[in-house]
Amino acid sequence: MEGCSKNNYNNNKMMMSSSRKEDLFHVIHKVPQGDTPYVKAKHAQLVQKDPEAAIVLFWKAINAGDRVDSALKDMAVVMKQLNRSEEAIEAVKSFRGRCSNQAQESLDNVLIDLYKKCGKVDEQIGLLKRKLRLIYQGEIFNGKPTKTARSHGKKFQVSVKQETSRLLGNLGWAYMQKSNYLTAEVVYRKAQMIDPDANKACNLGLCLIKQGRYDDARSVLEDILQDKLPGSEDIKARNRAEELLMELKAFQPPMELSDILGLDDDFVNGIELLVNEWAPLRTKRLPIFEEISTFRDKLSC
Repeated sequence: MEGCSKNNYNNNKMMMSSSRKEDLFHVIHKVPQGDTPYVKAKHAQLVQKDPEAAIVLFWKAINAGDRVDSALKDMAVVMKQLNRSEEAIEAVKSFRGRCSNQAQESLDNVLIDLYKKCGKVDEQIGLLKRKLRLIYQGEIFNGKPTKTARSHGKKFQVSVKQETSRLLGNLGWAYMQKSNYLTAEVVYRKAQMIDPDANKACNLGLCLIKQGRYDDARSVLEDILQDKLPGSEDIKARNRAEELLMELKAFQPPMELSDILGLDDDFVNGIELLVNEWAPLRTKRLPIFEEISTFRDKLSC
């Protein structure tokens, strides 16, 4: 009897040790427990490091209705890593109808990243504007002032102000990719008014450089190095600001026509009057300014 008792004790001890090891394995590799298609997909992705097998298993999980929200998002991320972003976009569009309402916002964020990866700037701009409208209507945060977000496995709280500014920053960068620097500037300045930070200030500085407005750009970038903005202590932001300021040294302000020719102002003004007479009639306001005004009005609605 005593021997049986010892054997039972040892067996229980081994089972407990095995269970602890299994639990520790799942914690270390961040793999859920179980034997479902989704669990197998995560195991292939994170433990076996086999993204192709993971994608096949994520498909199976979606078709089986196994953690569809997570399976679709994870599959899109893996596809993006394999440069299959176009396929990932179609997958998200096709299957997001099977996902919960709570997953739709994060799926929009996945799509924005995929559009950026594929260079689909117009689609990116359209989705960012839609998300901004939803925030204004109180639909994204469910009427609450904050939401819980996740990054690199850590949870944190995001305010409406922070999310709005982040989306505007992304929208400004999208306009930059279209070389629409005037609209990008309007968007960046709006973002900085809501929730300023050094990273967006760098992008605004670059936007102003692209427009040839070197003094304005210098003022924005120097605010970072003088620690006047949140995030100014970030090494990447400071290094980028310093690099852009170094580039500015290569630019000289454009000289006036009178300085170039050594002529007086009256002569220069006379030339401008003649040019205006020769030039075809046109409205003084360029179409781009109409676009900016329209966009500004939409944002302020």
